[in-house]
Amino acid sequence: MFWESELPLAIAHRGSRLLWPENTMTAFQGAIDLGVRFVETDLHRTSDGVLVCFHDDALHRTTDGIGPVRAHSWSELQERDAGFWFAPHQGFPERGKGITIPSLEAAMEAFPDVGFVLDLKEAGFEHDLATFLKRHGWEDRVIVGSFSDRRLRAFRKASEHRVATSAGPGESLAIFAASRRGRPLKTRARALQFPEEFLFRNLADRSLIEAAESLDRQVHVWTVNDPGTMSALLDTGVHGIITDRPDVLVDLINTRGTREP
Repeated sequence: MFWESELPLAIAHRGSRLLWPENTMTAFQGAIDLGVRFVETDLHRTSDGVLVCFHDDALHRTTDGIGPVRAHSWSELQERDAGFWFAPHQGFPERGKGITIPSLEAAMEAFPDVGFVLDLKEAGFEHDLATFLKRHGWEDRVIVGSFSDRRLRAFRKASEHRVATSAGPGESLAIFAASRRGRPLKTRARALQFPEEFLFRNLADRSLIEAAESLDRQVHVWTVNDPGTMSALLDTGVHGIITDRPDVLVDLINTRGTREP
């Protein structure tokens, strides 16, 4: 799905967390209504084994609950208000509207034409995720990433390398260094997802993009909300941008047109 779509890709971070309660069906639907066809979400597992779309280890920042996600059952999480602390301007406009924490299965079933960037937030369910994607026939709808190289290695092994992954932090630094030295890139990742800046340096420049393209890899940059920075990255030739403001990015892409191959 990611490799067959027109570039650049607009990828809604947590389903557009500045516009709607993050990692909820409301946010995913809102981003899709804007024209987004790719969303990023985070994964945890409940005490009874359900994969859920949720960023933090604990519930208190975004819901009216407390305690670790993994300490709660799926039914217990459904009692929590996932819009409770969402406050874009004044007040809490999404409280009490029945917004809940979605399961990954529900999200992918509800939006069958959407690609998902999945961020593994904890270890231990890499095999469960690989089995889940294979069982549903969704292996080609996702890119799996993590801030842990170990988790990514475990997932790649569990999925028998059938599912696209992004590069982990150690792998990303090695790729960046190789691109600077003109050395061949070696990676099992299908996508290279870099922060906008690292140590005040722009990582996604032409040398990195050209090195990635030589291996048929994509370069995505996160998390970019400034229109000027979005435009500069598109000028550089990045293949995708992960943003909290998909409304801004979609308008910019529509104005500029699709990326030249």
